[in-house]
Amino acid sequence: MANWQGGIDGRLACDHKDCMTQTPRPLDTHLLAHDRVYRHLRSRIMYGDLAPGQSLTLRGIGKEFGVSMTPAREAVRRLAAEGALTMSASGRVSTPALSNERIEELAALRALIEVELASRAMPRAHYALIDRLQTINNAVSEAVAHRDAVSYIRSNLEFHRTLYLRAQAPAMLAMAETVWLQLGPTMRALYGRLRRTEPPHFHKLIIAALRAGDEPGLRLAVRTDVTQGLRMLAT
Repeated sequence: MANWQGGIDGRLACDHKDCMTQTPRPLDTHLLAHDRVYRHLRSRIMYGDLAPGQSLTLRGIGKEFGVSMTPAREAVRRLAAEGALTMSASGRVSTPALSNERIEELAALRALIEVELASRAMPRAHYALIDRLQTINNAVSEAVAHRDAVSYIRSNLEFHRTLYLRAQAPAMLAMAETVWLQLGPTMRALYGRLRRTEPPHFHKLIIAALRAGDEPGLRLAVRTDVTQGLRMLAT
């Protein structure tokens, strides 16, 4: 039999194991649905699965994820607050179609934030990390060979995220990911324009600088890598 006790907040608490597997309340289910939609849409936007200016509807999102309009709307509002989606006064939802000025601004932010993250990560860049970066860069090469834009963007960002995690600067990394999120659809357009046939050259320079402990070389390689392509798109 379950043993119910008063909790510190005045609510009843149960110490019986059966109470740990209770059916979620409707509110809990709603929150889970909202978070699931948010996370899936966020990944699709960040990795360029959606084109710049692509229209979405709450009804379509709800149908795709098997949820009602309410969690779909809340997920969209959350993404709009991050700059990943735009919402018009009429309720039209779309991915951002960035102006050249906005691309330049975000490229400058990447240069500031990511160079600092890389610099902070360098003292903790052990050989296992460098080997992991090389493995990820091989995946980037495979994506290029198969002309798979989404896999290319995903593995490219994984390369950067894996390095930056060693910086132990979660607030800065969160800022970088917000920039990646806003740039996702544009990165897809950039990939198509460049018609890349080989992996980013500057990834090799980043790895070489880490092996050599060359911080100035690392900062230059990261800055060039994160800005070169975007600035080509803005010209």
